[in-house]
Amino acid sequence: MAVSAKQAEQVWREADCLHDQAAVEKALDRMAREITDSLGGRDPLVLCVMTGGVVAAGHLLTRLNFPLQVDYLHATRYRGDVKGAAELHWLVRPQTPLEGRAVLVVDDILDEGHTLAGIIDYCRQHGASSVHTAMLVLKQHDRRDPNMKADFVGVEVEDRYVFGYGMDYKEYLRNAPGIYAVKGM
Repeated sequence: MAVSAKQAEQVWREADCLHDQAAVEKALDRMAREITDSLGGRDPLVLCVMTGGVVAAGHLLTRLNFPLQVDYLHATRYRGDVKGAAELHWLVRPQTPLEGRAVLVVDDILDEGHTLAGIIDYCRQHGASSVHTAMLVLKQHDRRDPNMKADFVGVEVEDRYVFGYGMDYKEYLRNAPGIYAVKGM
């Protein structure tokens, strides 16, 4: 069900702030240090997962002080809905060759992990020497495959409908400067 900007604004006004902007920025600083320790000097290719990962990737990239290349991909199971379809839908595949590269996939949230699993498989099938994952948010619940983990995680949230820092509420509010949970969801 589509919502209007006015309805999205009301949701934001009533939402619970789980992590304010300062907390998210601190988490991004920590993630950048961990990524630098792991991938600095390895000439990594950073793949931003559109659309949600663009905010996290943008904030992380300015904190990574070593040579790297950036590309993006657009693969989704959600297509603007709140529940994902069974199959991964590719809108755009990376243009930079993955063969022999250390790849860092950056996205907004690790929820059930189906989209991330498909992206990791794609990278491996296309010859990436290693695939690492950086998720701004890790949602806590037991629906995720226990083998699906992120290498670098910013913050954790309870199992609620969250938005902000790239995550959306029905295609709105990706720009919210914090991590918020929709009231009652």
